[in-house]
Amino acid sequence: MTDAHTYFSHRLSFETDPSDVYAAQKAGDAFVLVDVRGEDAWAQGRITGAIHMPYRQISERAPAELGRDTPVVVYCWSPGCNAGQKGAREFALLGYSVREMIGGYEYWVREGQPFENDEGPLERVFDPTVMVVRR
Repeated sequence: MTDAHTYFSHRLSFETDPSDVYAAQKAGDAFVLVDVRGEDAWAQGRITGAIHMPYRQISERAPAELGRDTPVVVYCWSPGCNAGQKGAREFALLGYSVREMIGGYEYWVREGQPFENDEGPLERVFDPTVMVVRR
């Protein structure tokens, strides 16, 4: 039992999910949400309040743009994308406190959280296969 407890506790210290990130945003918790996808993905849509820093640019840009004492949460497309892990690794190498938002942009949108593109807010979606939809 100790091994399982240690394993899951360790995972939770480095991962979060869309509902917890949204709750932290609403609560005003201090962290920066970073979209680590490419330019075309960012233009198509992103999480409201996120900044854009593709994972390949983190080592160059992060030290100039983000204080090292700022907690970071990264995300990419979905559970089928590992750019979030690549981005989290880059932030960790630079000494940032970083977590990956599992589920990525896909689950953020499916859970009905606010998202936008260059033209403004997009219609929120509430997918009953990943959340309880209140009527």
